[in-house]
Amino acid sequence: MKTQKHLPIFGVGPIYVFTIAVLTFAAYRMRNLPALSSGRIEVLQKPLFILGVILIVLGVFIWFQAAVVSRLLDGIVKNRLVTTGIYAWVRNPLYTAFMIVCTGVILMAGNLCFFFLPFVFWGFMTVLMKLTEEKWLRDLYGKQYDDYCSRVNRCWPWFPRKK
Repeated sequence: MKTQKHLPIFGVGPIYVFTIAVLTFAAYRMRNLPALSSGRIEVLQKPLFILGVILIVLGVFIWFQAAVVSRLLDGIVKNRLVTTGIYAWVRNPLYTAFMIVCTGVILMAGNLCFFFLPFVFWGFMTVLMKLTEEKWLRDLYGKQYDDYCSRVNRCWPWFPRKK
């Protein structure tokens, strides 16, 4: 076990959230540029808007479950691996929440030119987690973390696999 008392409170989260938020904001602002007009799908504006709102609400719900209900900060301070609640469904619910919210905003923009961004967000989260927090957690918790990883997805909430 490391000599550090616990994981960093913020980890790499601010880097991830800032990056995807900037990309999402830029996409939303550029959605109506004449150069990108071929990507506008007028016939799907309402369904995409509704789906976007649903994703935003889902993202906020996941964030609330991770940050408030599961009391992640207590787990970090007490050096306890949090694996219950929303953490039984997804290993990185805070990052996932922001990814889902940003995906909702992209869908609300209604321009096909930006529909690749959620895949970029997912790829960025995957690489960032593998290179940083997953290494830290593996060093700190060893087999307990490996067992957790074998049951729970990194980015997408899903039913936990049985041991």
